Amino acid sequence: MPLSLDPLGPEWDRPLGSKDLDGEESPEREGSGLPPISCFPGSWRQDVGLDCKGSPEGAEARAWTVYYYSLLQSCLQQAGLPETQDRSQVPHTGCPGAEVTLCILGSPSTFLSVLLEGGVQSPGECVPKFSTLLRKGQPRPLAQPHPKIPTSLGNCLHSTGPAAPLSTGVGSGKNCLLCSIKARLEVLGAGDISLPWPATCPPLPTGNMLLCLSPAWLMKVPASGQLGEAALLVSKAVSFYPGGLTFLDDFVPPRRATYFLAGLGLGAGRGREAAELARNLTCPTGASVELARLLEDRLLMRQLLSQQGCVAVPATLAFTYKPPGLLQGGDASPGLRLVELSGKEGQETLVTEEVGAFLQSEALGDAVQVAVKPSGWRWRGRQALCLHPRVELDAVVDTVLALLEKLEEEESVLVEAMCPPAQLPFPGGPSPSREMAVRICTVVCRTQGDRPLLSKVVCGVGREDRPPRHQNSLPRTLEVALAQCGLSEAAQVAAVRQRVKEAAEAVLAAVLALEAGLSAEQRGGRRACTDFLGVDFALTVSGRALTPVALELNSSLCLEACGTLEGLWAAPRLGLAAEEAAAAPLVETMLRRSARYLMEGKQLLLVGAGGVSKKFVWEAARDYGLKLHLVESDPNHFASQLVQTFIHFDVTDHRRDEENARLLAELVRARGLQLDGCFSYWDDCLVLTALLCRELGLPCCPPAAMCLAKQKSRTQLHLSRHHGPPWPAPSLHAVACCPLESEADVERAVHQVPLPGVMKLEFGAGAVGVQLVEDASQCHEHFSRITRDLQGEADHPGIGLGWGNAMLLMEFVEGTEHDVDLVVFGGRLLAAFVSDNGPTRLPGFTETAACMPTGLAPEQEAQMVQAAFRCCLGCGLLDGVFNVELKLTGAGPRLIEINPRMGGFYLRDWILELYGVDLLLAAAMVACGLRPALPTHPHARGHLVGVMCLVSQHLQALSSTASRETLQALHDQGLLRLNMLEEALVPGEYEEPYCSVACAGSSPAEARLRLLGLCQGLGIDGPNYPVAHFLSHFK
Repeated sequence: MPLSLDPLGPEWDRPLGSKDLDGEESPEREGSGLPPISCFPGSWRQDVGLDCKGSPEGAEARAWTVYYYSLLQSCLQQAGLPETQDRSQVPHTGCPGAEVTLCILGSPSTFLSVLLEGGVQSPGECVPKFSTLLRKGQPRPLAQPHPKIPTSLGNCLHSTGPAAPLSTGVGSGKNCLLCSIKARLEVLGAGDISLPWPATCPPLPTGNMLLCLSPAWLMKVPASGQLGEAALLVSKAVSFYPGGLTFLDDFVPPRRATYFLAGLGLGAGRGREAAELARNLTCPTGASVELARLLEDRLLMRQLLSQQGCVAVPATLAFTYKPPGLLQGGDASPGLRLVELSGKEGQETLVTEEVGAFLQSEALGDAVQVAVKPSGWRWRGRQALCLHPRVELDAVVDTVLALLEKLEEEESVLVEAMCPPAQLPFPGGPSPSREMAVRICTVVCRTQGDRPLLSKVVCGVGREDRPPRHQNSLPRTLEVALAQCGLSEAAQVAAVRQRVKEAAEAVLAAVLALEAGLSAEQRGGRRACTDFLGVDFALTVSGRALTPVALELNSSLCLEACGTLEGLWAAPRLGLAAEEAAAAPLVETMLRRSARYLMEGKQLLLVGAGGVSKKFVWEAARDYGLKLHLVESDPNHFASQLVQTFIHFDVTDHRRDEENARLLAELVRARGLQLDGCFSYWDDCLVLTALLCRELGLPCCPPAAMCLAKQKSRTQLHLSRHHGPPWPAPSLHAVACCPLESEADVERAVHQVPLPGVMKLEFGAGAVGVQLVEDASQCHEHFSRITRDLQGEADHPGIGLGWGNAMLLMEFVEGTEHDVDLVVFGGRLLAAFVSDNGPTRLPGFTETAACMPTGLAPEQEAQMVQAAFRCCLGCGLLDGVFNVELKLTGAGPRLIEINPRMGGFYLRDWILELYGVDLLLAAAMVACGLRPALPTHPHARGHLVGVMCLVSQHLQALSSTASRETLQALHDQGLLRLNMLEEALVPGEYEEPYCSVACAGSSPAEARLRLLGLCQGLGIDGPNYPVAHFLSHFK
C-alpha cells in the first residue's frame, strides 16, 4: 500500500489572502487580488449588512467579505443548519471587559467546527435591549446597563427586519416576551408604547463565539500601561449559538476580545492584515504569523522532532540557503542531513555529491522513491513536488538545482524518502482488491497544564495512482480507512490508534517546548502560543509494527478535515466519532485562557487563609495574576507574606460576625483598597464574608442564605418545607433531623428521628465528631462526650467550634455517598462534577476513598446533580461554587449537607486535573460578578481513584515507607497524586485525614488496581485499613 508524501494542501489554501507574502500573484485570478469566482450551491438573502460603520472597505476587500459570507451560508446549509439572521441594523450592547469574547478571523469552512462547538460550550446569555419603555414620540435614550433575562423567558429570534409599531400587532404570539410585556402594560393602563429595538426580537443573546469575516470588523487600540501592546475590539461579527443558530451583529460599544484566533494565509492583503491584528495583543491568541512560519517549515519541524527522538520522520537531505537561527547547528540525526549553501549558483558539484551519498545511505531503508520539494513559509500549501526513483541520481540532482534557483533566504530544498509501502493487512490476511493510499490526519490540542491531547483522527483514502489530499478526498475514521485497506482486527487497529495518539501528542509537546524558549517578539506577542496543531502521518513498517511517520504540520487543514467528518454536524454521530468534537478541547482552552485574561489584576479580599490543604491558593493566585488581600486571625500565618495586604483581625468568635463585618469594612476603606470582589473557601468565615460583602456592596450570596446552609439542621428543616412547585421539590431530598443543645433535646430527638441515626456538630467540618448511633443510650453518651471534649475553637481549630458545639441527630439513610461540586451564577447551573465515596469505617464517617468521575449511570448522575442544584436554590444560594454531599438511596438522592464553598480535600485538584476546570478561579470570578468562563459539558480526561491516610492507622507507614518525602517523590514522578491535608503527624481521638493518595488510569479499574498495588507496597493497606474494601464501590 504505497503512502504518498505529497503535500496535503490544495492548490489554493489561503483562508485570508490572495497573494504570496512576497507579492507574487495568485495562480487563480492572474493578479487581480479578488476571491475565486465560485458559485456556492444554495439560496440565502443577499441584502445583509456586511458594511462596518466607521471602517469602510474598498471594492476588493468588500468582494472578499461577500465571498466569505456566502461560503458561510453554503457551509451552514450543507450541515442542515439555518441561515444567518441579520440583526446588524440595531447595535448590540453588552458589558465590555466583563464578558467572554472568543473571536475568530478566518475562513468559515476551516473554522466551522470550532465555531459550532463554541456556540454550544459558551452560549452566553439573553439580554433585553431596553432599559426603559418609551411612550410614542419620546426620544430614545442611549444604551444603558440592563438586567439579564433568562433565555427561557422569550425566544423571538424569527424576524430581522425593521420593527413595525407595536400597535400593528406584528410579532405578537403567546411565547413572545415582548407581547407579554405589552399586554401586561396595557392592563396596567400604561397606554401606547414603543420599544427601542425591533418589536419582534426582544431578547438578544450575548453570544460569546464570534466569527469576523473581514479585518475591517476589528480594530486594535493601545493598551494603557502595557507598552507596545493593544487590546482587540470587535465592532461586527457573526455570533454562534447552540443548535447552529447564527446572527450578524454590530456591537456598540465594541466588544473586547478575550481570545483571538486568526487564519493566517499567504495573502499580502488580508493575510498581512490578519498577521498584524494578531501581533502583540493583550488578550490570549492561539496563532501568530511568527509561530506559523516555524510550525509550517517542514525542515525546522523535522529537525525538532529528530532531536527529540520521540517521533519518526522521513529520511531527509536538506539544502538550506541562509537558514534561520533555529536551523543552524548541524545534523539532528543520521536520518536528517542539513547542507548550508553560501549561494544558489555554482552548486552542481556539491549537490551531486550530497544527493549521491544520500541515495546510497542506509537511512533510506527500503524506500524505492524519493520526493524533492521546497520548504519555507512562502511554499506553504504549494504542490511543488517531484517524485523520482531512488536510482535516478541525475533526475534528482536536476530537480534540486532547478528549485535552488527559486529559493529565497531562510528557504530550503528537501530530498526525502518515500515511506516504504505498508502492506495491509499486517501480518497475514486477505489483501484488498486494489492497492490503496492512506493519509492519517490528526488534531491535537493544548489542554490544562500545557499538556497535549489528541482530539480527533481522520484519514483520507485513495487509489495508489491518485493519493489523497486535503479537500479532495472524503475524510473517514481510522477504523474505516484501515478496514478499506484490509486491516480490521480490533486489537491491531487499537494499537495503531494508540501509536498515532502518542506520536501526535509528542509532536505538540515538542512544539510547546520550542515555544517556551522563544521570546515574546519571536512568538508574535507575550500571549501568543500554539493551542492546537494538525499533524499528518503516513504508516510504515518498523520492527514488524505499523509505525506512524510525521510528514508535516499545519494550522488548519487537519482541523477542517476533522470538522468535515463530524458534520455530518447536524446528524447524530455514532461510535468513536460521538465521543467528542475535534474542536472541544480547543474551545475549552479558549475559555480557560479567556478566564485568566478577565481575572488578571483583579483585587480580591480573602477572608480566612486556611491551613496546609489550601497552599495551592497562593500558587494559583500568583499564576493567575490575582491581587489578594487577606483577613486572617493568625498574625504569623505563612500566607501573610504572600499577599498584597495582610489584615490581622480575630474572626474566630462568630457570634460577633455582624459587628466584625462592619469593623472590617471600615478597615478596608481606611486602607483605600479598591476591591473587585471578596470571597472565602474556609467554612468558619463564610457567613462573615457574606456580611462583609453586603457592607462593601460587593457580589455575594445573601447572608441569610449562607446562615441557612451553614447550620445543618436548619438546612434540612427548611428544605423539608419546600414541597413545590416546581416539582421535584427540595423536600424530596431532605432527611429527618432534630437540633440538639441539651440532654433534654436528645431525649426528645430519639422519639422524633428514626434510629439508627447520625449525630454531628451543627457547624462542624471534616466529619469530626460524626458518629452512627443505634439507640437512645448511645445518643446520650455521644452528646456528653462531644460537649465535654469539643467546647471551643481551641479544642480543635478549623472545624466550626467558633460557632459553638451544638449538635443534631439525623436519620441514617442507606446508600452510596457522593459529592456534587456545583458552579452557579445568577441562579443558573454552569457546571457540575460528581464523585463517588467509598464505605466509611463505621461507626465513624471519616472519608476513606473516592473516585472521579462518578461510576453512576447517566440517569442517576443527572438525578444527583439536579438534587444538589435544587437544594442550593432552595436555600437561596444563587451565586457561587458549592459542595453538596448526598447519598443515593433506593428512593433517590438524599441530602447529607451543603457546604456553601468550594469543595475541600482533593476535590479542586482532581477536577482541575480531569476536567481542566479550576473551582478556585470560578469562585473568584463569581466574587467579582463575572460569569465563569466554563465549557457547558466538560469531558473528563481519565479517572482518578484515591484513599485517605489517617495518622491513627498509618503512623508507622507515614514515618517510614510512605513518608511525606517518599509520597512527594512519587507524585513528582507521576506515579501517584498527593494532596497534603494536615501538617503534623499527631494522632488524636477526633482526627481528620492526613493526606490523600490517588492513582490515575484510563478506566476506573485500571486506576483502582494501580492504587491497590501502590498501597500494598507502601504499607497503607492492612487488616485494620482494608483498601480493597474501601475501593469495592468503584467496580
